[in-house]
Amino acid sequence: MKKKSDNNFTPLSSLGEFGLIDHLTKKFQLSHKTSIKGVGDDAAVLNYGNKYAVITTDMLTEGVHFNLVYTPLKHLGYKAVVVNLSDIYAMNAIPMQITVSVAVSAKFSVEHMEELYGGIKLACDKYNIDLIGGDTTSSFTGLTICITAIGEVNKEKITYRSGAKINDIICVSGNLGGAYMGLQLLERERSLFEKNKVEKPDFGPYSYILERQLKPEARKDIIALLNDNGIQPSSMIDISDGLSSELLHICKASNTGCSIYEEKIPINNETAKMAEEFNIPPLTAALNGGEDYELLFTIPLTYYERISLISDLSIIGHITKEYLGCRLILKSGDEAKLSAQGWNAMKS
Repeated sequence: MKKKSDNNFTPLSSLGEFGLIDHLTKKFQLSHKTSIKGVGDDAAVLNYGNKYAVITTDMLTEGVHFNLVYTPLKHLGYKAVVVNLSDIYAMNAIPMQITVSVAVSAKFSVEHMEELYGGIKLACDKYNIDLIGGDTTSSFTGLTICITAIGEVNKEKITYRSGAKINDIICVSGNLGGAYMGLQLLERERSLFEKNKVEKPDFGPYSYILERQLKPEARKDIIALLNDNGIQPSSMIDISDGLSSELLHICKASNTGCSIYEEKIPINNETAKMAEEFNIPPLTAALNGGEDYELLFTIPLTYYERISLISDLSIIGHITKEYLGCRLILKSGDEAKLSAQGWNAMKS
């Protein structure tokens, strides 16, 4: 337990989001044969018949996860679905259904809710998802959306964070840091607008990073490509909290270390340009930014030739022995220790 505050209570920020989850759930044990995997991965896994059911839930809260000054409700509804589907894909599973629960304050109208659910429907249509239920209640403090996603996977295809093996290749889809830099741009323009109400936001030539933040996509295509090429990941996770944090999750769960290479980490040119404007190293945005919802996974070395032929995938390093730790190999040849500096909802 971390140091307590002056009032003898331990602040949530002292544990952090994942530390709090571990602390609160450590005494819970699975007691049903149908419960295959509980807390500790991108989704829970249940055994019901010939396939595994995969279930995840995620909550988005106004003022913490989104700002309605620059987030259209339709985009918010879409994103709320996508962030849950991404967790299902990270288990190498296919999402099938969602439930949607909303707590909403009196400042919102029926028309506002129609906009929100319009975005939810767009996501359901694109990813072939059924909305099967949920709940609605009032709130004194704005808007909260909680979505539960349900998927399925053949038992031999299920992929956990804990399966990485020494010498496995570390791969990532797409590029990293764009969503974070999109957020920085939105926050800058919000601040300028609040100082000068008549000034229009200047987003410049940055449509890509804005879309990465406001309307991300889950990598359904990567799961299909891996399957089509006969590639079974040994471990996988989606990048919601930053590359460093997610890679450390895999290594902790797998009892391994890792080495990744700065020059191999994929960063979009628009992301790099925006980072330069903010005097932020693009590598920092890629390692710690979060909300990219790309897939980070490991595969056995025997798949190297096959994975090399798939576009929009990058090999960024390899899994090592645990005692070697988690390391970033810089372009200079120097090494740096990877640390979890990504998004933390419990941060002070």
